Amino acid sequence: MKILAVSDHESKYLWDHFDPEKLKDVDLILSCGDLDSRYLSFLATFSHAKVLYVRGNHDDHYALRPPEGCICIEDDLYVVDGVRILGLGGSMRYNPKGENQYTQRQMRRRARRLWWKIFCHRGFDILLTHSPAEGLNDGEDRAHWGFAAFNELLDKYHPKYFVHGHVHLNYGHKVPRLTQYGQTQIINAYERTIFEYPGSQQEAEDAACGDT
Repeated sequence: MKILAVSDHESKYLWDHFDPEKLKDVDLILSCGDLDSRYLSFLATFSHAKVLYVRGNHDDHYALRPPEGCICIEDDLYVVDGVRILGLGGSMRYNPKGENQYTQRQMRRRARRLWWKIFCHRGFDILLTHSPAEGLNDGEDRAHWGFAAFNELLDKYHPKYFVHGHVHLNYGHKVPRLTQYGQTQIINAYERTIFEYPGSQQEAEDAACGDT
């Protein structure tokens, strides 16, 4: 399965200089947030792939104009061709009135509410978030701190991939695209990146879980 991950900055390569050949082999598109909803709608329209997304801390406008033809997997576990994807968007709270911002405790509570879906599906294969995990290529300023709840999910369930955005690769300090954490490959999806999911997992217990 070829997966396109996007985040934080609309890719001119895909949007301004579009060529259908660039998306023809993409099987799934994952958005980590902070993107124009029209951009996600464009990707959904001009590819045959499903577009799954979580919200970033600058995605307040999604409430008024959500991405058309796309699937929000906030606080959910969604299965595509047997690949189990867990979605938890948002950033660390740095503005008392900011949307899609959470404290460490609030994010931990969100993650714990998903325990039944994770149990029902016997784990998950991809963790899709906006923010990074605590201490794993996160930023030094409060807005870009990572969440400890994500470390706990990685340590307990060992997914194949953890895909996030929020920490831009063009920031002053050197930010890696790929990082290995135990059994998990961490991918910073800033702008765009493509990776191959190695085969497909055995189908989850969809009937028992009421999955789509």
